[in-house]
Amino acid sequence: MNRRWFLFAPVLIMLVAATQRAIGPGDPVRSIPQSSFGRGEVIQYTVHYGLINGGEATVETAGTLERVNDRPCYKATVSGRTTGSFDFFLRIRDQWRAYIDTTSILPLRSHRDIAEKNYRKKETVNYDHINDFAEVQDNSKDKPRRKTVKTANNTLELVSGFYYLRTFDFDRMRVGEVIKVPGYLDGDNFMLEVTYKGRTIVETKAGDVRAFKLVPKLPNNKLFRGENAISVYLSDDRNKIPVLFQAEMFVGTVKVDMVKYQGLKSRLNMVSRVN
Repeated sequence: MNRRWFLFAPVLIMLVAATQRAIGPGDPVRSIPQSSFGRGEVIQYTVHYGLINGGEATVETAGTLERVNDRPCYKATVSGRTTGSFDFFLRIRDQWRAYIDTTSILPLRSHRDIAEKNYRKKETVNYDHINDFAEVQDNSKDKPRRKTVKTANNTLELVSGFYYLRTFDFDRMRVGEVIKVPGYLDGDNFMLEVTYKGRTIVETKAGDVRAFKLVPKLPNNKLFRGENAISVYLSDDRNKIPVLFQAEMFVGTVKVDMVKYQGLKSRLNMVSRVN
């Protein structure tokens, strides 16, 4: 992973998805009933490295449904930016967006608009979940390209993967149970393995929250300290929103901490503080 991503790496890891047909009317690949999220949800985070606030991130679903290939979709967007002194030497302005089929919770289309210091990337991907391939349109000014790539069955990109994890019933899962999520990113197919670690209480800027703990298994890399370096905490309620990401990196600990939320479908399971 490129070092320019290190502030938002915890989010990007979990964010575990033209003219081609993806899914046609009446042809959902699977059906996943869920009551965890809907339209108009907005969650804001602060990214901090130790005591230093280094960035801001927002995860939101649009207030209205969109239609892609004549199917209703959630329009989900993850955006992030550096702030303060980090903005001076890193300067990140990233936006990841997915149009997620409301029945299958699979991406029908995704967009990436990446601006990280001198690096730029604009990309649109359309997914065909019937035939398991994706059409990738690189929209860079210098050399726009289009290609077709093979994908795994029921593949997800990062944003849709982020929402897919919220459909699980953790009350019925055993501690140590592993969730396997097929994904696609930058021409590569991968299988993300996420271990359920049980319940806990976490402190966030928005208050103390009862949460489920998830740990994704990471490959060998030069950025994180071991394969269990990232912990993700989803609220222990019907929403299952991400309330905290924590990553143990070779340069120190990075946290992505919820500060505000609105538009949730259910009440957040906060811990009452005794004065």
